[in-house]
Amino acid sequence: MNKIWIVLKNEFLRRVKSKWFIITTLLGPVALVGFFVVIGFVAASSMTEGSHNIAVIDETGQLAQALYGEEDAQYHFADPGAVPLDSVRSAVLGGVYDGYIVLPAALLDGEGGVSYYSLKGGGISVFQDRLQQIVRQVVEKQRLAGRDVPPEVLEILKARVPVRMIKLTKTGEDAGNTGAYAAIGFVMGFLIYIAMLVYGSVVMQGVIEEKLSRVVEVVVSSVRPFQLLMGKVLGIGAMGLVQMTVWALLIMAGTVFSGTILSFFLKPETLNLPVNASQDELLAAANFTVPQLSPDVFIWFVLFFLIGYLLYASLFAAVGSAVEQQQDAQGLLLPVMMPIILSIMFIQPVIEAPNSTLALALSMIPFFSPIPMVVRVAVTDVPFWQVSLSFLLLFGSFLGAMWLSARIYRVGILMYGKKPKLKELIRWIRYA
Repeated sequence: MNKIWIVLKNEFLRRVKSKWFIITTLLGPVALVGFFVVIGFVAASSMTEGSHNIAVIDETGQLAQALYGEEDAQYHFADPGAVPLDSVRSAVLGGVYDGYIVLPAALLDGEGGVSYYSLKGGGISVFQDRLQQIVRQVVEKQRLAGRDVPPEVLEILKARVPVRMIKLTKTGEDAGNTGAYAAIGFVMGFLIYIAMLVYGSVVMQGVIEEKLSRVVEVVVSSVRPFQLLMGKVLGIGAMGLVQMTVWALLIMAGTVFSGTILSFFLKPETLNLPVNASQDELLAAANFTVPQLSPDVFIWFVLFFLIGYLLYASLFAAVGSAVEQQQDAQGLLLPVMMPIILSIMFIQPVIEAPNSTLALALSMIPFFSPIPMVVRVAVTDVPFWQVSLSFLLLFGSFLGAMWLSARIYRVGILMYGKKPKLKELIRWIRYA
């Protein structure tokens, strides 16, 4: 244990004292949130920028005027005049119009469908959905008017009823914004995903560098390979534990003060409020409630990261000891990294249905569980037995993986000349 502690302390202090560790620790979550905000802003801007000039071919003789009244900054409906359809096509090909829409004569009788022609085929789904919404509203209004439906009924049909999403808890109800819980769960899951890959790669790279420089040959003369592996994995894990604890505290602080932060971006005039409206009035008008997350969420976040890292770091170390170059490790890394990649790919279904069979299964399988279980804990109330069982299975898998990795490590760090195949790795494990 004393030798393990010496290796652990050396690995920990050597990395914690670096400037990059301090910078990434303090700015990691902020940079991650900022990254997604920028991506979302750019995506939203690209979907909404520019105006679409659309020619209307109205075979019903009744809908064109109604469409002209639905124009906004993005959608301009134009009358091409009494010209042949081929002329309208040529105008689209020549760039006069972005496209043209055909409203068939039988549309008002509930038959046929609307067609939109453009060089881009309609573009992205957001444009298609918005165009469908405009046309549907116009057609519905005209159909009702054709059947002498009173204006009062039209107003009733136009009314929109907001639906509040309220989360049931063991202590009552939580009217917090469900989108906020989903965002917190996604950020936590993504942080664990990035951290396990980054810290696991650091362990592997360290093993490869020591093997290439032959430093390890000197070290193992006084330290057993298992002690060296355990000290290295735990030392870098301690560094990660410090970082993830700080990140958990930052996320907790951001959650507590999320209402105050959001209120800076809310404009009273857009919410039909006076200029001097209070923060509570702004948040109420925006239908936002500060998420009420239990401290247990952040504790499990740190614990699942720690054991998940230890599990994968031991496997990364075994891979590093079996090769001599970074590029030689790619083939061996694929089966190790595949569960991490799959777990992040399934994060959206887990957020949408945290109590589904898929979410439960993923959160119980040790090589997948660190990410989906943390997401589930952030999004919904997970029974304690499920979280505990998942953690115990993950911890047991770490012990088994460490045993296997240590047996590969003790042979691999002194093996040079060729990249081992799977049969050779199995033979290394079986050595007495």
